Amino acid sequence: MEQRTEISSLGEFGLIDHLTRNFEIQNSSTVLSVGDDAAVIDHFGKQTVITTDLLIEGIHFDMMYTPLKHLGYKSVVVNLSDVYAMNATPTQITMSIGISNRFSLEALDEFYEGVYAACEKYGVDLIGGDTSASQKGFIISVTAIGEVTPGKFVKRSTAQKGDLICVSGDLGGAFLGLTLLEREKKIYMENPQVQPDLENEDYIVGKLLKPEARKDIVEFLAQHEIVPTAMMDVSDGLSSEILHICRQSNVGCRIYEEKLPIDERTRAAAFKFGLDPTVCALNGGEDYELVFTLKQEEYDKLTLNEEIAVIGYITEEEEGRKIITKGGNTFDITAQGWNAFYK
Repeated sequence: MEQRTEISSLGEFGLIDHLTRNFEIQNSSTVLSVGDDAAVIDHFGKQTVITTDLLIEGIHFDMMYTPLKHLGYKSVVVNLSDVYAMNATPTQITMSIGISNRFSLEALDEFYEGVYAACEKYGVDLIGGDTSASQKGFIISVTAIGEVTPGKFVKRSTAQKGDLICVSGDLGGAFLGLTLLEREKKIYMENPQVQPDLENEDYIVGKLLKPEARKDIVEFLAQHEIVPTAMMDVSDGLSSEILHICRQSNVGCRIYEEKLPIDERTRAAAFKFGLDPTVCALNGGEDYELVFTLKQEEYDKLTLNEEIAVIGYITEEEEGRKIITKGGNTFDITAQGWNAFYK
């Protein structure tokens, strides 16, 4: 029998002390961390970037197939991704959680193991947060703070005609991971004797449950003195993010279907489910890749990085926002990406 410690036995301050007991500061900008009324940070002449995300059980994640350690890791990474999307370096996070009494202290320890693993990997400090009881379900709110050289942050609204449109990594995997896990959950609910069949699908399952933020891409851009003209992370789906950039920059675009980066394992999974890999790549979401625009003269530098694909270019607004298929047909790009309010 696994040990189960009720959270109520520690009290709120005892719980916070317990969860943050092993945390070591990694950034000189963290002046005062967990344990006071508030944290103190000093970015020494850098500009500060702040972003926050809310993850709610049943809307953003399903406890039936999400291990707590993965959930802790992912809840940090999705926030850091937004900091990288500003061309900034994340330095601190705060983590607030609402938990129902079905979670034991051991379960929370598992969740925080994932939180710490992400903090360590990306070199960020956990500097505060809050814990509260929740009537049902698990609620997670993370705020990430980062730093950037003054004026070097990148917005969504500054893409210009003639810019190349680039995307990191590959797309559609997380959506197919979700499709697979939802299918297995449905089979299990109807017949709990059936073992889940995740054979050879580690790639797409990993894309969903343990995403990574593209720290490497932001470092590559800095190293080669490339400053994107606009940038976003791909959380709701590529088509949706590209439309955001186009609308906010008052421009149009051309995207080429054949240029979309899709991993062979993602493609195979799409065919297995009778789905079109292109549709998964455009509308899937939760990939946490970076989509960015940059000047054409930077193109030669991009060839040094196999993780960056050029998928199209920015046009005048009146030319519309179009995708050109492999067969040469042209369609309007529509945002059918993930929408938190359609559930």
